Amino acid sequence: MRSVEWHAGRVRLIDQRLLPAEVRWLELETAEEVARAIREMAIRGAPAIGAAAAFGLALAARRSRSASRAGLLNDLRAAAETLRAARPTAVNLSWAVARLLRRAESEPDRAAIPAALLAEAQALADEDVAVNRRLGEHGAALVQDGDTILHHCNTGALATVDYGTALGVIRTAYEQGKRIHVLVDETRPRLQGARLTAWELQQLGIPFTLIADNAAGHFMRTGQVNLVLVGADRVAANGDVANKIGTYKLAVVAQANGIPFYPCVPTSTIDLATATGDDIPIEERPADEVTALTYRGRPIAPAGVTVANPAFDVTPHRYVTGIVTERGVVYPPFAAGLRRVVGG
Repeated sequence: MRSVEWHAGRVRLIDQRLLPAEVRWLELETAEEVARAIREMAIRGAPAIGAAAAFGLALAARRSRSASRAGLLNDLRAAAETLRAARPTAVNLSWAVARLLRRAESEPDRAAIPAALLAEAQALADEDVAVNRRLGEHGAALVQDGDTILHHCNTGALATVDYGTALGVIRTAYEQGKRIHVLVDETRPRLQGARLTAWELQQLGIPFTLIADNAAGHFMRTGQVNLVLVGADRVAANGDVANKIGTYKLAVVAQANGIPFYPCVPTSTIDLATATGDDIPIEERPADEVTALTYRGRPIAPAGVTVANPAFDVTPHRYVTGIVTERGVVYPPFAAGLRRVVGG
């Protein structure tokens, strides 16, 4: 089941805000609606929002009223800015938008641009599925029979077009017959682990245990974790990794306990134009993501509290064992290895 697709002239996607209680599809008709869905996290996950943005530009091309090629290209550039601004940290979004714009600019015939962009967006989505399956094969080679894997956030079919990155590795290992168990971080404050990863693992029949975020260190120190697998929203040229908030502390504790730590990413998530993690913009999310949580029907925080809510953190490359891609596992020194797989 694809989390985002083109259907009857619209962009159709699963509204992830309602999971696991309800599976509901949204059908979006404009690039602005796609941008809103990305911004409000009806769809999330770096590869998934990249595909959604690509389809969003295809919508913009079909809906443009500009009769000239130049006018249509201006409409597409405006739509691209709207889509890029929806979530700044995940590089897949800007990568997909840039790819679609290049395709539009390469087409000399104004009338041919809408169909060309839809074909390009569909190709991008199809490639994402194939890439994830190859990534899963490379990553599964790191998983031993009987391993317990600690996983943070959501990196499955919901975070991609289909199959998944870090969860794709887990899925491949399970399909190979390896007896594995997954420790699933809740992933506060939006609880993507509890709401989405747990739901996906249930659908797949893969054994797992849901744990509080703050319990991860206990399980690592007591020898109950064999490796940590996470996704990423952007990998800098030096191997620094931006991922869902809480990833950095997992990497530090994993290294302190001799546990391998592997981000699993398609090469489209590697941003060679960003030198280090310090250069990656970190999205600040609304305060109510933290304060709207309740305990037994009552607010968890007093009214009027000041809230800081960064959506991501950066893990310096010194804590990263290796980076799993569809072109193999990159080990330190990362700068040369990342250039090789991106160029390959």
